[in-house]
Amino acid sequence: MLGLNLKLKFFLLQVSFFSFIILNAQNSNDSIKPKHTQIFPVISRSVETDWSFGIILSKTFHLKLKDTTTRTSNMQAIALYSLKKQFVTALNGATYLPHEKFIFNYQISYSSFPDKFWGLGENAPDSNQESYSFKQYYVYLHLLRKLGNNFFAGGLFELQNVSDVDYMKGGLFEKQNVTGRNGYFISGFGGSLTYDNRKDAFAPNKGSFMQLYFDHFDKIFGSTYNYTNVVLDIRKYFRIHNEQVLALQAYSFNNFGDSIPLRSLANFGGANKMRGFYDGRYRDKNQLVFQAEYRIQLIKRVGVTFFGSFGDVGNKFFDYSFNNLKYSYGGGLRFAINKSEKLNIRLDYGIGQNNNDGFYLQLGEAF
Repeated sequence: MLGLNLKLKFFLLQVSFFSFIILNAQNSNDSIKPKHTQIFPVISRSVETDWSFGIILSKTFHLKLKDTTTRTSNMQAIALYSLKKQFVTALNGATYLPHEKFIFNYQISYSSFPDKFWGLGENAPDSNQESYSFKQYYVYLHLLRKLGNNFFAGGLFELQNVSDVDYMKGGLFEKQNVTGRNGYFISGFGGSLTYDNRKDAFAPNKGSFMQLYFDHFDKIFGSTYNYTNVVLDIRKYFRIHNEQVLALQAYSFNNFGDSIPLRSLANFGGANKMRGFYDGRYRDKNQLVFQAEYRIQLIKRVGVTFFGSFGDVGNKFFDYSFNNLKYSYGGGLRFAINKSEKLNIRLDYGIGQNNNDGFYLQLGEAF
């Protein structure tokens, strides 16, 4: 996925002071309603943004009442400003049509984002750290058509416009000849094949999710650069005992082409993969990550989670060294704001090697 790990970057904490959320959850009967809309102030935290403040509108709904075969659709509109002077506004969601004959995933966002850069490659040292900033418009549209037996075929479109890139002259951007450092525009079309038999969209407790998709960006679509992005995402969920769940994920992100722009490179780290590492601590054409998470429901709405992951980036397809794999681990707390939809606030603390660590306060599970 392009940009700021955008597919889940905006599944941020839905909270208007914790007392409001707790009171709202305790007074809810958690029944599935045709529509459920909330709008209130938001607080979130990640390694990349520090504390962020803003407003969010969140909506869950079913297009057809009493359709028990269709998962809950969701939509979020959010505007955030962080203590690091980062501004993000986005609209994203997933709409499940009756009997899931079609699924429509979408995301439209704008960001003005001071960020950090350590250079390209798996061995970029901490001492390389430089600051840079950019502005970005991003559009992602993905329509899936059910084929039967939990298989879906899809078509997708992505657009990204990066401008006002500000970086240190004579620094790593120029020394490593980073593609796209002067701004760029890309657009591309692709396809997907998905197998998904998970019952719940927010926090599955059993089932599998397997998706292979590709995007081809080309000058005939108006892109500054030509390249192809291929992603394989495999997840498996096991219900171990009562409300205990073991979640596993293998994630492969690969770019093919000579010129891959900065915000399209594999971003290592973040709130959803390799927690503890800054999102973008390591960048390259390709990435491979494996992670596991054990989720335990303690009492009513409260649970705990333990997680671990390992992976790396590489310049070529499967260009990874097992002797140089990075790892991270940690744990967290969960509080269910809607038990029937299994929608949780999560507070995670991730620890990565070489003094990488941090807290994440978000909405929804990491995967």
